[in-house]
Amino acid sequence: MAQTTIDGPDALRAAAGSHLGYSEWITIEQDRIDLFADATGDHEATYLTVSLSNFFLPQIVEVTGFSMGVNYGVDKIRFVAPVPVGSRLRCSVELVGASDVSGGLQTTMLIAIELDGSARPACVIESISRWLL
Repeated sequence: MAQTTIDGPDALRAAAGSHLGYSEWITIEQDRIDLFADATGDHEATYLTVSLSNFFLPQIVEVTGFSMGVNYGVDKIRFVAPVPVGSRLRCSVELVGASDVSGGLQTTMLIAIELDGSARPACVIESISRWLL
């Protein structure tokens, strides 16, 4: 269950600039890396950290009051620190902005995949979503 629920356009606009919460920690074991590599053909598992954002986000935020939410894309992805086998990761999310677009709202969320014991995150993603009325 999400820590933060945002219901409808007014609440989504009002939440802009807010930190939405943290996910649970997970440990990155070799099995997870191997499964990702087999599924994607990325045997260096470069993008495993990015793909985990889809695992973490529902733990943090749920947006309701719209007919549909669409992953519109990303502005930036930065790979800040390597993720060695055995590392623990969690996600932190900030709703950076919400603006009106035709048919709904567009949001930008700053997603930081945090690396336990590191001052730097493993990955930072500026994710854009469209919320349609």
